[in-house]
Amino acid sequence: MNIGDVATHTGLPAKTIRYYEEIGLITPQRELNGYRRFREQDLHKLNFLGRARALGFTIEDCRTLLALYEDETRASADVKRIARGHLAQIEAKIADLNAMRDTLSHLIDACAGDDRPDCPILQGLGGED
Repeated sequence: MNIGDVATHTGLPAKTIRYYEEIGLITPQRELNGYRRFREQDLHKLNFLGRARALGFTIEDCRTLLALYEDETRASADVKRIARGHLAQIEAKIADLNAMRDTLSHLIDACAGDDRPDCPILQGLGGED
């Protein structure tokens, strides 16, 4: 398969596929003319990477997870540790977003939204309580 076919099959942009090759996550074969030739295993790895990245795993986490996926002697505890760490980061981001929503909601509720110049939203953003 060429890079265009792989991009279609995986839903990943060709630029991303080339980047994954550049950083060593995949190693497609090269034809005599220098064109990439992707095998079924490359397609599988790219699908794996696409799903992992969609879940927000970092490139380094993806590298580790891919190595663990290919290691038949792996300990599932190692995989679980990585996934738990990532879940903790997601939960922290959700907590931060909830706090942001609550603060902004409070500021919006406090603002009359009329023709008067005083505005609790601007005062809150300016650090004036």
